[in-house]
Amino acid sequence: MTKPRFLTEEDLYLFGESTQLRGWEKLGAHPMTADGVEGTRFAVWAPNAEAISVVGDFNGWAEGRHPMHSTGPSGVWEAFLPGVAQGARYKYAIRSRERGYRVQKADPYAFHFELRPETASVVWDLGGYAWDDGAWMAGRGRRNALDAPMAIYEVHLGSWRRAPDEGNRWLTYRELADALAEYVREMGYTHVQLLPISEHPFDGSWGYQPAGYFAPTSRFGTPQDFMYLVDTLHQAGIGVLLDWVPAHFPTDEHGLGYFDGTHLYEHEDPRKGRHQDWDTFVFNYGRREVVSFLLSNALYWLDVYHVDGLRVDAVASMLYLDYSRKPGEWIPNQFGGNENLEAVDFLRRFNEVAYAHHPETVTVAEESTAWPMVSRPTYLGGLGFGLKWNMGWMHDMLRYMSQDPVHRKYHHNILTFALLYAFNENFVLPLSHDEVVHGKGSMLGKMPGDPWQRFANLRVLYGYMYAHPGKKLLFMGGEFGQWAEWDHDRSLDWHLLAGAPHRGLQRWVRDLNTFLRGEPALHEQDFDPAGFEWIDCNDSQQSVVSFLRWNRERDRPLVCVCNFTPVPRHNYRVGVPYAGAWQEALNSDAPLYGGSGQGNLGQAETVPVPMHGHGQSLTITVPPLGAVLFRRAPR
Repeated sequence: MTKPRFLTEEDLYLFGESTQLRGWEKLGAHPMTADGVEGTRFAVWAPNAEAISVVGDFNGWAEGRHPMHSTGPSGVWEAFLPGVAQGARYKYAIRSRERGYRVQKADPYAFHFELRPETASVVWDLGGYAWDDGAWMAGRGRRNALDAPMAIYEVHLGSWRRAPDEGNRWLTYRELADALAEYVREMGYTHVQLLPISEHPFDGSWGYQPAGYFAPTSRFGTPQDFMYLVDTLHQAGIGVLLDWVPAHFPTDEHGLGYFDGTHLYEHEDPRKGRHQDWDTFVFNYGRREVVSFLLSNALYWLDVYHVDGLRVDAVASMLYLDYSRKPGEWIPNQFGGNENLEAVDFLRRFNEVAYAHHPETVTVAEESTAWPMVSRPTYLGGLGFGLKWNMGWMHDMLRYMSQDPVHRKYHHNILTFALLYAFNENFVLPLSHDEVVHGKGSMLGKMPGDPWQRFANLRVLYGYMYAHPGKKLLFMGGEFGQWAEWDHDRSLDWHLLAGAPHRGLQRWVRDLNTFLRGEPALHEQDFDPAGFEWIDCNDSQQSVVSFLRWNRERDRPLVCVCNFTPVPRHNYRVGVPYAGAWQEALNSDAPLYGGSGQGNLGQAETVPVPMHGHGQSLTITVPPLGAVLFRRAPR
């Protein structure tokens, strides 16, 4: 065993200043050859430790046999262990200066872990994978641009599909890769968003309580196997977004909490350092080494795994010191307010770092409040995210759709309210996993009426969603009308596709995705008021809305009309900006989608009757619980 020789004074200085942005290259376990001797170098940050040793299956987990050496004031400890190679299981045995506290901790920077419920880190080399996604990487900036089409398929890898004939086991990353890529491509989605895949001890957290921030979960394979999944999706022309969780982490003993006998990664005071809702620890964003850890982790997924973007979970819980807390359970900031100023600084820096190093990617905020300028540049005072989930639209639409259609005329303002603020942020319209768990029912189960009406309601909801300004996100199972609430312990109910209504709904979503990608009016100006114009938002008596979507050149507008009652609207007149024939491009009531077949025989002709501020108008049939989209016929 030799003394450390890898980390330089500059490395340690940058880490302490939070400017070491590739900490995974410096800390953690790295197989290497030192002075001709093969082994593994270990490095861990534990400034309040009195002694640390590496324990593992290579030394019988005996503490003290392989001690680490302190590098001094930085708080980083190092050791080189000859003969320790890839696949070795290990932990850090820490004896703290604080009351002799002793604990064995997993490596915060470990690249791989044992399969839960075991908790040891695993020595792993990230090399050896030959990427074949060069064409995607060269052009992904265009695909992730704000004016590009974005239809996101949100996926939990452990329950998208399983192997029921083999004890309901998980599929591996490699088994999932080809099947998922083929399905998502056939369905017309542009991106997949994966629920957190960082190593986590509890299946029921769905990955939102990560313990191994630098390790793709071993449930589905190795780091290289996860690279294969991302690579395969890229080769199929599909972007990959990851859920990322810098808001909190679990209290499991082997994790980050109370790491060296002190509250190192989290705040000591539970009024700042503990989430009451989730019984988890809150990161201390004012500590520079913690910021270095988190920023390095963000870049790690973008650098090493070619990920196209990060969706940051629970941003509201980071921004507000009184989040889900009663008076007296939180500490105001230095100015007496409830804003977490350190978290605000961190989020701004995260976005600056991500876009500086990977301007062709995208960051997304799950932020559920009215915090201003979440998706505006930091130099203007914003948080710097590229996109923000529109939680208000989601809540309003699901509340509206839950009403019996006969009562919807009394709730018409709920349907249209989102357009009052639709351009305040760069919004994603999310119908996510959070809406189909904990007794909320499936998307299809939320819809009122008999089975036919439930499917029709869901089709018109999706039609309105895709015509509405904003990028789109739909959780797996919603695209074919899963009846049961999502269960992370089993596969989706793919057998339902033997039924025509489910196949019809799936076809509708596929055609919406295809249409979205092919029509500039549905994506070029998602975040510009010039891309949207009401035709009539006031027809509450018939529960019908009509509007225009404009492309940038204003030569390919779309007319979108949605009827939220089961009563067909015949001879319904809407004003349009151009004379001539308008094709009925999509109709959710078409028989191939499971509808009743009411429509406009493929197109409608304008007449010079002024309506809705336009000199021309169309007289159309708006089908029951239906969405119809018209485009100008070729001249």
